[in-house]
Amino acid sequence: MAEHHFRVWRGDDDGGKLADYTVEVNEGEVVLDVIHRLQATQTPDLAVRWNCKAGKCGSCSAEINGTPRLLCMTRMSTFDPNETVTVTPLRAFPVVRDLVTDVSFNYQKARELPAFAPPADLKPGEYRMQQVDVERSQEFRKCIECFLCQNTCHVIRDHEDNKQAFAGPRVMIRAAELDMHPLDAKTDRKEFAAEEQGMGYCNITKCCTEVCPEHIKITDNAIIPMKERAVDRRYDPLVWLGSKIFKRSDA
Repeated sequence: MAEHHFRVWRGDDDGGKLADYTVEVNEGEVVLDVIHRLQATQTPDLAVRWNCKAGKCGSCSAEINGTPRLLCMTRMSTFDPNETVTVTPLRAFPVVRDLVTDVSFNYQKARELPAFAPPADLKPGEYRMQQVDVERSQEFRKCIECFLCQNTCHVIRDHEDNKQAFAGPRVMIRAAELDMHPLDAKTDRKEFAAEEQGMGYCNITKCCTEVCPEHIKITDNAIIPMKERAVDRRYDPLVWLGSKIFKRSDA
């Protein structure tokens, strides 16, 4: 067992500061283990959100040395023994207390996205999908809603005013998943993403992909293809002509 220097942000929505602690660390432990030891031995009122401790619930999101990460998936062995480990709350969202932030913004934006709706002529039990269609969007269903991508996205992180117009990468991959679903008949997901979710605000810096603990290629496999399909729909003359012809024949 060795000792390690930690700096942990303490405070609430009225303000706070970094507090210094020296805490014992065992071999094989993760940052969340150390936070729990701090609660048990030095600061029982330290607030931290967590649940599964297995990297699947997304609850223990925070910033470790300035990088958005899961506390339960960040091993202490990755730090130099003399390195100070600084743990702070997610910067893009309001602080509730200590390491706990109010992430309700993300759920609000998720509710604004129309849910999946099958064609009206199909009854439950009649839904059929090809395996290739299942595989296309399987990647996006791995999301654990840790909101690290939302937090690191500079459109949200650095510009509070953008939150009204921009839904963020987590909601974008949900839109992409539904857009790829062959039975989704609710709405044009591409147009909705462009007009209502602020897809144009994303300038594809790929910072969201870099912090995703599930290694979802958010930018390359979801946002960029959605952008391309939206542009094709609006500006590709062949696509535009085809849409007019099919619309006329339907009428």
